[in-house]
Amino acid sequence: MSSTPLPGIGVRYDLTTRESRRLSVIAHRDGGRTLSAYRREDPDECALSTRLTPGEAEALVGVLMPSHHNPNLLSTTELGLVAERIELSTTSYWNGRVLGETRMRTETGASIVAVLRRAEAIPSPTPDFRLAGGDELIVIGTREGVETAAAILGRE
Repeated sequence: MSSTPLPGIGVRYDLTTRESRRLSVIAHRDGGRTLSAYRREDPDECALSTRLTPGEAEALVGVLMPSHHNPNLLSTTELGLVAERIELSTTSYWNGRVLGETRMRTETGASIVAVLRRAEAIPSPTPDFRLAGGDELIVIGTREGVETAAAILGRE
C-alpha cells in the first residue's frame, strides 16, 4: 500500500492485490472517497471509478471488515450466543488429551458441541473423547465464553 498526497484534494492510496490487480482510493478532504480499479492487461487504464459519499464509504468499510468479523464465527443469535469453529494446533497442550481435562464448560460456560476431524463430524463429544491436533471444535456460548475457550484451547 502506498499513499500520495493530492494537494487541495486529499490523499490517494494505491494497492496491488495478490492477483496483480491495481486498486486505488482517493480520500477527499470532504470525507468522500473515489474507488478505482484498473485493468489487469493495462494497469494505467481505469476499468471502474466511482465516487462514494462519506456514508457510502462507511457502509462499504462495514461490509469489507465489520467490527464483529471473525472468519471462524459460524453464527450468532439474538440471545447473545455465538457458535465458533476453533482449530486445535498440533502443538497444543491439549493434543492427545481427553476433552474432560479442559474443564471447558466449568471454566468458560461454553460447550464443545461437535468436533470435525478430517472428513468426519463427531457430534456431542463425551468427556473421554481424545483430542488431536488439526481437530476443529465447534464451540457454543457467550462471546466472552467462546473467546476464553479459544484462549484455553490455544495453550501450548
